[in-house]
Amino acid sequence: MSITDSRPPTSDRPTLSGGLLLVMAVATGLCVGGNYFNQPLLDSISTALGVDQSTAAVTVTLSQVFYGLGLLFLVPLGDLLDRRVLSVGLMVLAAMGQAVCGLAPTIGWLMVGTATAGLFSVAAQVLVPFAAALAEPGRAATAVGTVMSGLMVGILLARSVAGLLTPLGGWQTVYRINAVAMVAVAVVLWRALPSSRDRHGLGYGAILASMGALLREQPRLRTATAMSALSFAAASTVFAAMAFVLAAEPFGLDDVAIGLVGLVGVAGAVMANVAGRLADRGLARATAGVGSLVLLASWALFGLGAHSLVAFVSAILVSDIALKGVHVSNQGVVYALAPQARSRVTAVYMTGYFVGGAAGSALGSLMWATHGWAGVCWAGAALSLAVLLVWLLDIRVSARTTATTGAC
Repeated sequence: MSITDSRPPTSDRPTLSGGLLLVMAVATGLCVGGNYFNQPLLDSISTALGVDQSTAAVTVTLSQVFYGLGLLFLVPLGDLLDRRVLSVGLMVLAAMGQAVCGLAPTIGWLMVGTATAGLFSVAAQVLVPFAAALAEPGRAATAVGTVMSGLMVGILLARSVAGLLTPLGGWQTVYRINAVAMVAVAVVLWRALPSSRDRHGLGYGAILASMGALLREQPRLRTATAMSALSFAAASTVFAAMAFVLAAEPFGLDDVAIGLVGLVGVAGAVMANVAGRLADRGLARATAGVGSLVLLASWALFGLGAHSLVAFVSAILVSDIALKGVHVSNQGVVYALAPQARSRVTAVYMTGYFVGGAAGSALGSLMWATHGWAGVCWAGAALSLAVLLVWLLDIRVSARTTATTGAC
C-alpha cells in the first residue's frame, strides 16, 4: 500500500462528538502545558533544591529536547499502533513524569521527571491527527483547530497557573495537580475514544524511513512546513527578549505582570478554531496568506512597543492571531495530503515547526545581545517576509500539483 493511500483507518466509531472533542482539547493542553511549568519557577527550584540558577534552567532545555525526540520517534507510531492505546498510554507516562517532578527531592530527580514528561507529552501530537481522522467529512480542519485551541491555551496558562499555585503548597504543587488531572482525563479518553488503527503492513523502521519519502513526494508538505516553521521562528524572536524589554524602563514590570502580558495570546487560541473552520470551507491558502501579511505588519507595532505598552500588547495580540492562522491552516493542508500517514505527516510538520521556534529564540537572543530591540524587530520582520515568500511559492506548487493531478 502506498503511504499516500486515502483509505480511512479502521475505527468502530468514526466520528467525533462535541464532548469528546472538548476532552481531547483539554488533554492536549494538560500534556504540552506541563512542559512550561518550570519556566516561572526556576528561582524557587534553585533555592529549594540547593542549586544555582543555571543548573535549574537546564530543566527548560531538557523538556524541549525530549519533546523534540518524542515528535521524531513516538508520534509516527500513530500510523502503526492503535491510536487509542498509544495516545492514552503516552498521556499516562507523561503524568508519571509530572508526578516525579512533583515529588523530586533533588535536581537529578527533577531532571528525570522533566525529561520523561517532555518525551511522552507528545501524546498531544497523536491526538491532533486522531481528531482529524475521526472528524466527519469536511470537518477535519475544524476538529484540528478545536484541539489546537486547547493545546495553545494550556501553554499560555501553564506559566501563570504555576506561579499562582506556588503559595498554596510550594513550587511542586502544580506538578502534582497536573499529574492527577492528566490521569483523570486519560481515563475519560480510554472510555470515550474509539479504536483506530491503519492496516498498511509497515514496520517501525519503514514508518520512520517513509517520513523522508513523504517530504520528497509531497511538495506542499515542504512548503507548509517551511511556512509554519518560519512564522513560529518570527514569533519566537519576541519571547526571547520580551522579559528584558518589559522589565526595563519605561515599563519596569515584575515577573507576574510580564506573565499577564503574555496571556493576551489566548486570542490566538480562538483564531485557531476560526482558521480551522475557514480551512474546511476551502479557504486554507487564503487564510495562511492573510496571516502572513498580518504577521509582517505586526512588526511595525513591535517597533513602537519599545516605548508604548499598549503598542507592545497589541503587537503580541496581532502576531499571535496571525501565527495561529498560518499554523492551523497549514495543518488542514498537510493532513489532507496523506490520510493514511497523518501521524508521520504530523511528525515531519511539527518537528519543522519546533525547530523553527528554537531557531527563532536563539536568533532573538543573539539580536538582543548585539543590536537590542531594534535588531530583534528587524530579524522578526525578515523572517515574516520569508513566510510571505514561501506562501507565494506554495500557490505555484499547489497550481502545479492540481494541474498534474488533472492531467492524470
